[in-house]
Amino acid sequence: MLDSLIAFAADFPLTLVFVAFIAGLARGFSGFGAALIFMPLASAWLGAFLAAPMVLLMDSLPTLGLLPGAWRRADRHEVAVMFIGVLVGGPMGAFLLATLPPLLLRWSIVTVVFGLLILLVSGWRYHGPTTRKISIGVGWMSGLLAGAAQVGGPPVVAYWLGRALAPERVRANLTLFFIGTSLVAAASYTVSGALNSSAIAHAALVMPGYALGVLLGAHAFGRAPREFFRHVCHALIAISAILGMPILDPFLR
Repeated sequence: MLDSLIAFAADFPLTLVFVAFIAGLARGFSGFGAALIFMPLASAWLGAFLAAPMVLLMDSLPTLGLLPGAWRRADRHEVAVMFIGVLVGGPMGAFLLATLPPLLLRWSIVTVVFGLLILLVSGWRYHGPTTRKISIGVGWMSGLLAGAAQVGGPPVVAYWLGRALAPERVRANLTLFFIGTSLVAAASYTVSGALNSSAIAHAALVMPGYALGVLLGAHAFGRAPREFFRHVCHALIAISAILGMPILDPFLR
């Protein structure tokens, strides 16, 4: 048993521990960007079918402690309406993760990450009317992206930050929504077989580096210029997406 664990750790791409640390820094400081940084490179080394549940485990488990506070402060009705879309989009995304050819899936992830990066850099926020159908549609899109690649955050952030809501309410809404989305993804990955012992073992290897990054990033919050760090996060997402492109495999892997 011990020999098997040693062999497993020896074959693991240790560079991903550093990537997880950088992703954690971005998550701890700005609250976003972890999956956008980690997924392209992890998919290149391990495949998206393994990388997605790794992101789910390392990013969602630490946030469970935030559930009681988010439950008290969030607009639970509004979150529930958007969550209807997640119940449809999440399993659909997990199905794509399990059935798309690996190469097509990697190109799709890189393309989506670039698209979401453009959304983040532009600073665009939704300022149109708020209806039940639109909220469900945003939830569906977020669930689809989360199920397929754990990158469902930007659409919801752009939607809620464009509303005239108190920052505390927006933060609580997002926390409660993402915890629910993670639960749907975990159930979908269990059904598809993506959430298995291998994913758990791989996540356990990168989780310490990720947790350290989150702690340091949170500690730096308020001490470093937010705009500067946001630009750094955007640059890291772009670099990760470029290096994760399958066309570079002969040179990098």
